[in-house]
Amino acid sequence: MLGVDYGEVRIGLALSDPTGTIATPISAIPAAGKDDALRVARIATENGVIKIVVGLPLSLDGTHGPASKKVNAFCSRLRAVTDIPVALWDERMTTLEAQSLLRAAGKSPTKARGADRGKIDSASAAIILNAYMHSVRI
Repeated sequence: MLGVDYGEVRIGLALSDPTGTIATPISAIPAAGKDDALRVARIATENGVIKIVVGLPLSLDGTHGPASKKVNAFCSRLRAVTDIPVALWDERMTTLEAQSLLRAAGKSPTKARGADRGKIDSASAAIILNAYMHSVRI
């Protein structure tokens, strides 16, 4: 499976192991607009992915704001360019969790720049994918 943390600047990515037990962050890619869906679909195909799980940024009260509308539009474009099933997963708090994990590893997420910011995005994608995989195993 491929986990996706879609953003306007970067797209965080994570891949699951073949058993669907654990997700590992991979390099984030820069967001480029309309071609993002095609690039993510290509990465999924190259890695033999059977499902793409995209984080849905709901508001804390569970409502859909501008960010979730952008993610839904991205998912529509993604579904148009691939036959791989696309699932949405509530990503509330994943960025904070990713930052906490980086702090625990001795890194400073607040000082992160460039590629290091991508590590936070991909860590968020791994958290999203791990939560999704855990929910389907129960």
